[in-house]
Amino acid sequence: MNLRQRIDLPVLALVLANLVPVFGVLYLGWDVGAIVVLYWMENLITGGYTLLRMFVTARFSEPFHMLFFCVHYGAFCAVHGLAVLELTNFAGDRADIAAQHSWPGPLVLVQMFVNLVRQVIDAAPAEFLWACLGLLLSHGISFMLLFIGQQEYRHTTVRKLMHAPYKRIVVLHVAVIAGGALVTVLGSPTGLLIALVALKTGMDIMLHNRSHRAARPGGIKTAPDAKGQGEAQWK
Repeated sequence: MNLRQRIDLPVLALVLANLVPVFGVLYLGWDVGAIVVLYWMENLITGGYTLLRMFVTARFSEPFHMLFFCVHYGAFCAVHGLAVLELTNFAGDRADIAAQHSWPGPLVLVQMFVNLVRQVIDAAPAEFLWACLGLLLSHGISFMLLFIGQQEYRHTTVRKLMHAPYKRIVVLHVAVIAGGALVTVLGSPTGLLIALVALKTGMDIMLHNRSHRAARPGGIKTAPDAKGQGEAQWK
């Protein structure tokens, strides 16, 4: 048994990245608003790696689906981000993403999304950006070791990849926002904030293992197609 088999590096990286908010709570005075906004930023990181997975899987053969994902997922994250900023007051009393000089045509939607991310970055302390970097590296390790290293891209499709981030957002953020509301009502005690981070970490590990189950031996089953050839399908 080699070191890679004894230590699940992607899960280890995930846990270490999720420990950064614990440090923020204990030593940097982070409140529930900062934690929820950090997890919203992770949605953007997830979307970026999803787009990269789509490109590795299909190269240039699925440009419409990739463009549709960028527009739809970007709009989804923008609406979600506005709601998070309004609930947490992370960037002030009111989130304002309107620009004085709008970009032409539908590009104004892209401009509004860029302004939203910029507003979060401007309001965030320097340590917050280090936490984002930790999440970026964690997802990158999973991408390199599992999606590329174990060739998961051979057993998926662009359409399947398109839907994966939405499931993660719904499951995680229902739990995080509900827990965050409880923490806020009780005055953001340190113990509950750490419990909130622990809840998110546990759900991260569960969703990670579920999403990569097909890469393990026995995780993929084969069904014959019309030509009698096997087609890899997700369990």
